[in-house]
Amino acid sequence: MAGGDVVSFEEFSKLDIRVGRIVKAEPVPGSRKLIKTIVDIGGEERQILVGVARWYKPEDLVGKLVVVLVNLKPKVMAGLVSQGMVLAAGCGENEKPVFLTVEEPVPLGSKVC
Repeated sequence: MAGGDVVSFEEFSKLDIRVGRIVKAEPVPGSRKLIKTIVDIGGEERQILVGVARWYKPEDLVGKLVVVLVNLKPKVMAGLVSQGMVLAAGCGENEKPVFLTVEEPVPLGSKVC
């Protein structure tokens, strides 16, 4: 099995993964990597910092449906708190991240299962 450590279904089920929409995005002052996004996860908005400024402009992110890990412990980066993680594929050092999304529109806040 490739990819690293194996987790149990019980461990996986602890993750709260939901569909959200990026409603606002702006550069993080003093950072060349981070963009500050505000993500609507269905009745709640979260500030989530994403390290994609090398590949995306903030205005390119607004309106995107994304998949969000909601119950990640908040982390301070560049003096700002990130309250989750927007999931993407292609996360190597020099790979352009491609945001995970849904094939069809679903209500914001829908759980990924």
